[in-house]
Amino acid sequence: MIIKAKKSLGQNFLKDKNVLKKIADISLLDNTTELIEIGPGTGNLTDYLIKKNPKKIFLIEKDEKLSKYLKNKFFDKIKVINKDILKFFDYEIFNKNTIIIGNLPYNISSQILIKFILDNNFKYKALIFMFQKEMADRILAKVNSKNYGRLSILSNWKFDIKKLFDIKPSSFEPRPKVESSLLFFSEKVDKYHLKNPKSLELITRILFNQRRKKIRKSINNIFKKNNKIISDLNLNLDLRPQNLDIKTYCNIASKYNSHKIS
Repeated sequence: MIIKAKKSLGQNFLKDKNVLKKIADISLLDNTTELIEIGPGTGNLTDYLIKKNPKKIFLIEKDEKLSKYLKNKFFDKIKVINKDILKFFDYEIFNKNTIIIGNLPYNISSQILIKFILDNNFKYKALIFMFQKEMADRILAKVNSKNYGRLSILSNWKFDIKKLFDIKPSSFEPRPKVESSLLFFSEKVDKYHLKNPKSLELITRILFNQRRKKIRKSINNIFKKNNKIISDLNLNLDLRPQNLDIKTYCNIASKYNSHKIS
């Protein structure tokens, strides 16, 4: 069966055997791990993951044709779930020892990452995700840098993140126009506690919608010009969104939650 990548689903199949082996050789993937692969495509990486002898492998694939192909290819070695990961809420297959891995579809990769950031019902040991390099740079960006934004704040609030390596366009079929990067995410033990992480998503969205503007107007809008609350935050309102560190954003989000409750 000839399988062609669907542009509408952001599919770019990883074909480079050296890169596939390099991913599968990540030490955390050896022997006893339970794996969930998101967007396995034609199963090129799955082939290598099976050789690592994990306890279980689940493949979550939205494309119905690909799901059938994968079932025929691997039989009982894996379990294929024909679902859209963005609409997937079967938490039972996830546990604290699960490694989630994926060459994420470019067009929804940030949405997938945010889903795992905000939904605390997913249990896992680590995420190993591939992104366009430009997006990976935004995820890894530090405060006061041009790439620093919502994704940087949300990601680094929850995770310790490490870039494993970059991947050339020639490693894929069809060949994308840009490089990709493989990132490793492990949940922070000492992350800032937020009762409702979605408030951090909201606050960053409001502020970065006015990225080039000073934060004064946005903060006044968020807190309905309540000077007592704004004063308690002890913010320099002449700063711009990229000048505020993650802790400051978490403080704003916490204050926003408290303000909503009271």
